[in-house]
Amino acid sequence: MNLLNRSIFLFLLISFKSGLSYSQKTIVSIVEDQFFINGKPTYEGRYWQGHKVEGLLINSRMVQGIFDDIDSTTSKSFAYPDTKVWDADRNNREFVEAMPEWHSYGLNSFTLCMQGGGPAGYKGKPYINPGFYEDGSLREPYMKRLDNILKKADELQMVVILGIFYFRQDHHLKDEAAIINATSNLIDWLFDKGYRNVLIEICNETNTKSYDHDILYPDRISELIRLVKKKKKKNYRYLVGTSFGGITVPNSSVVKASDFLLIHGNGADTPDQLTKLANDTRKVKGYRKMPIINNEDDHFNFDKAINNFTTSIESYVSWGYLDFRFPGETDYSEGYQSVPVDWGINSDRKKAFFNKVREITGVNQP
Repeated sequence: MNLLNRSIFLFLLISFKSGLSYSQKTIVSIVEDQFFINGKPTYEGRYWQGHKVEGLLINSRMVQGIFDDIDSTTSKSFAYPDTKVWDADRNNREFVEAMPEWHSYGLNSFTLCMQGGGPAGYKGKPYINPGFYEDGSLREPYMKRLDNILKKADELQMVVILGIFYFRQDHHLKDEAAIINATSNLIDWLFDKGYRNVLIEICNETNTKSYDHDILYPDRISELIRLVKKKKKKNYRYLVGTSFGGITVPNSSVVKASDFLLIHGNGADTPDQLTKLANDTRKVKGYRKMPIINNEDDHFNFDKAINNFTTSIESYVSWGYLDFRFPGETDYSEGYQSVPVDWGINSDRKKAFFNKVREITGVNQP
């Protein structure tokens, strides 16, 4: 090996070992009420049935991509039907393998959460998926799985809406200091990795009454939003907000602090409720021209001319698909939130959603 080749080899080796061999290339930004990827609005120039799609994030709730149940006494309830065991690495690997197919239909974003979401849909079920140690320090296996997903998303130029806390798991952090530490540690990790395709969702549904820490509720959540906004590296900071539960209008303090607004369509049994939700959100004190994302909606009817998805587009609100195995459903292919997850597009609901995404976005249409 000559001197030049040896030098190149050593540089690559050092870069690999230090985690710097991977060059992130996808940057998400906001211009008024539009999302941009690498300096261009998403779905540039796209209109659907006269309604603007450019600048939106069409997304799906895929929060279990880094899920694990670290309690061996309950993890068996999430066993795969073929192997009869739960496997967090398999779940993560199959998630990453499925991402290019999602993207091929025009999906440009999805939601993850460090503490996942209800792995049995809306049913309560015992499990421990903390994401962090009790003092807010990072659990390395979770970070490895997160890194796998963010790396692939960066390659595909997809945006990840990354949640930090979930109301059924925040109690595993011992106190408010741990909540602050977890937030700070995760943002520092993202800076160290160089990912810029990530939007931060402090917690899922801040207005739920199930959080164990006061700082995660609507009257104080803006403290964590501002914490994230203050952290900068090389003149870059992460865009941040927090979500509210079904058909709930964000409060003024969150609207003022956030870079974008997250609302949920759960509970909106008629599409006109989403129109009202969007209009009311834009009337909140402190609102300025900024993106609104409905990143969780468990209503489908994709075969109908009017549904929650199409109504959100008409209101210029990004829409997010929430699908889980409903009571009585036993087919493993159903749902993206119930664990174990089939991350493929292998159920009638999933196919209907992704075909609608393709129709609305115009991406790779037959």
